[in-house]
Amino acid sequence: MGLVKIDDDLHEEARRASTVMCRSINAQAEFWMKIGMLAEANPTLSFNDIVTMRLKSAQVTAADQAVA
Repeated sequence: MGLVKIDDDLHEEARRASTVMCRSINAQAEFWMKIGMLAEANPTLSFNDIVTMRLKSAQVTAADQAVA
């Protein structure tokens, strides 16, 4: 495990987002990094497409359900 230096303002954003998303600050930053990496590798996909793809790859059945 390594150390990553981030801007204080970005750290504060991660702290606030982690509270809303019920994640640790580290888990929130890791989520953002993973989504960003996937977005760069798949520039035609939206955020929702990426999350749905990840849910399906984890075999989360709710990802197959449409919300009305």
